[in-house]
Amino acid sequence: MTRIVHVANFGRTGKDIPLHGASIKLSNGASIKLSNGLIRNGHHVMNLSDRDVARASTIFGHRKFGRAGVNKALRALCRAVEPELLLMGQADMIDAATVAEIRAALPALRVVQWSVDPLFVQDEVRRIERKIDYVHATPASSAGEALAPIVKPGRVVGFLPNPVDFSLERGENYSKDTLPFDLFLAVGSAAPRFFCGEERNLEQFLTTLLRAVPRARPSWAGILGQPHVFGDAYQVALESAAIGLNISRRNDVFLYSSDRLAHMIGNGQAVTIERATGYDALFSDEEMVFYSSIDELFAKLNHLLDDPERRKRIARAGRARYHALFNERLIANYILDVAFERLDPKRYPWPTLVA
Repeated sequence: MTRIVHVANFGRTGKDIPLHGASIKLSNGASIKLSNGLIRNGHHVMNLSDRDVARASTIFGHRKFGRAGVNKALRALCRAVEPELLLMGQADMIDAATVAEIRAALPALRVVQWSVDPLFVQDEVRRIERKIDYVHATPASSAGEALAPIVKPGRVVGFLPNPVDFSLERGENYSKDTLPFDLFLAVGSAAPRFFCGEERNLEQFLTTLLRAVPRARPSWAGILGQPHVFGDAYQVALESAAIGLNISRRNDVFLYSSDRLAHMIGNGQAVTIERATGYDALFSDEEMVFYSSIDELFAKLNHLLDDPERRKRIARAGRARYHALFNERLIANYILDVAFERLDPKRYPWPTLVA
């Protein structure tokens, strides 16, 4: 059993629910899945939501004024419980000086920071760089050459898959002959996306898609005038569609994907994904719907709508394969192996570390 303090934004994709004048947040983000996996593997995990604690540390309720408070709270927590691992997931409110102070007080402590944001975005690289010299390892949701922005001599960096957790991804869409919607896409913004060799306006692309696949009944969120959905409403939307469009901000970065990939495939959607992502090295054409061109995507969407049995087979097989590769317990164990320098790459089916 390992004592772990996990600092992350545990309400990242959630919605506020009033609770006696405060609020709780529902989330299907990686932070909760990793803590779930660690606990299910028998470890003692104490979660600290850095942004919520920062907000609670000031009478103004704004996290930027509570930075000192959350750093003080983390130092006090670590003094009290003496964790063996400090795990930080995009913990923006925690200062590098705080990590250094905690490490000085607990010489045996191991420290890992993780990221599921893209390394082709400079803000994310800067976020990682702020603390990278004070941690033992930095797994991130890109692999291979995409890790180059954070690779330097003496650093341990590597790939972190987006985990799936069936206590959160509860849908079994593959078991249903018909669903309310055929296509699902949820995005944080309508910003241009790079896929199939060029940057494309996403709204224009979706308009073209619906002309090329006229039978499709779409479920959009955050685009084409449709509102964002969170919490329970997001889960309902995921469970209501047959096919998921996995279109990240870039789709030519080795093994990078937004975490919506785990949400869609974990709920039993048949997921379409560009071959340039490299996921065809881990999944077959019977587990994901791969394409290299827009025309190929449109043709395969029409075929899936014509053949719901094939859609169901791909969705079922893809969900099973993704869970076998990237379930929350396996990835939690991987993080511990990395943290305590006991990694055996043969135990994991994905590219692991770049030291």
